[in-house]
Amino acid sequence: MKNKLSQWGKVSFAAALIASTSLVSATEQPNILLIVADDLGYSDIGAFGGEIETPNLDDLASSGIRLTDFHTAPTCSPTRSMLLSGTDSHRAGLGNMAELLQPEQKGKPGYEGYLNTSVATLPEVLRDNGYSTYMVGKWHLGRSEDQSPAARGFDKSFALIQGGASHFDQRAIISKDPVAIYRDNGKSVDLPEGFFSTDYYTDLVMRYIDEDLEQNRPFFAYVAYTAPHWPLQAPADYLKKYEGKYEAGYEQIRQARLKRMQAMGIIDSSVTAHTPMTQLPRWEELTEAQRKLEARRMEIYAAMVDNMDHNIGRLIDWLDEKGELDNTLIMFMSDNGADGNSPEVLPGNKAWFASDYDNSFENMGHPNSYVWYGAQWGQVSATPFPLFKGFPSQGGLIAPAILRL
Repeated sequence: MKNKLSQWGKVSFAAALIASTSLVSATEQPNILLIVADDLGYSDIGAFGGEIETPNLDDLASSGIRLTDFHTAPTCSPTRSMLLSGTDSHRAGLGNMAELLQPEQKGKPGYEGYLNTSVATLPEVLRDNGYSTYMVGKWHLGRSEDQSPAARGFDKSFALIQGGASHFDQRAIISKDPVAIYRDNGKSVDLPEGFFSTDYYTDLVMRYIDEDLEQNRPFFAYVAYTAPHWPLQAPADYLKKYEGKYEAGYEQIRQARLKRMQAMGIIDSSVTAHTPMTQLPRWEELTEAQRKLEARRMEIYAAMVDNMDHNIGRLIDWLDEKGELDNTLIMFMSDNGADGNSPEVLPGNKAWFASDYDNSFENMGHPNSYVWYGAQWGQVSATPFPLFKGFPSQGGLIAPAILRL
């Protein structure tokens, strides 16, 4: 099997590809595992040139197909609407994110702000063709119970309804909407004690699959991690692992990624890294205190990606132990490019961060912190492409993806 696919269509084509497996006879139907990372950059994982330790995703890429020209929408919910419907996001009701609808868009067809009923969903099609359907993680396709995963084809689901939240507790990401909504099979619930998003979603999807294995039905499992979306947070042992890893700064890390990508054949040797944001301070222009703070932001981000890879490995190993791995189609992707935007510009957030969180250096990445890594590291994650999430440029539209058949 080829290790690299140089050309790949829009994300909706991925949905069509996966949906096509439902048309074969029941005895041939494979399980389908769709794993979506949230705001993961193109060059972050090892299989795409990154220095972050991602052995499980790297193994998945080496045994499957690395999709090096995989396109998404520039923001998350439009991508997710295309992925789960196989149609353009405007047809599905997410011509724009609900939170970003402009006055001229509100109330217009294609801008409902939720996954509308004009489209069938992938889990609905698969369930009609004999599949058990499961969903855990970020939904972001409608807030009400009748717009939840339970109403759109998933037999079992546990979903974060908004676009993001704390990874340890039930705080959301916007001061105007500060409490995260979680729905368990459509019903609003509170989080359990000891919650950490990536660990919990992995445990839960394994439980869902295990509960129904004796039914001898194929499954479709949609695992929508909220890592590495801000706030950047990770378990303490992962935070410690990356201490000192990013002291070299933005450009040295970026150039190292570029060289690895060229050596791996992901990009041509003539490609250089785009640097459209020249007005931002270079690493050498920062004070020592600023460099220390900036390096810590990227350390936390890397810790989140590492932890996500660990959990993906747990899930894959578990499927192997259950005898299901060889009959499981696995697709991994990010929902858009890296996110170099700042949540501090959202209404009320700056004051909220100051009053409700401890963002001291020692506490960064821990449960009561709210930090992000900013435009310079976002541009590193997007290597070699210009800009990042929110921009209709390659940095916002091209995401890492892996397919294992």
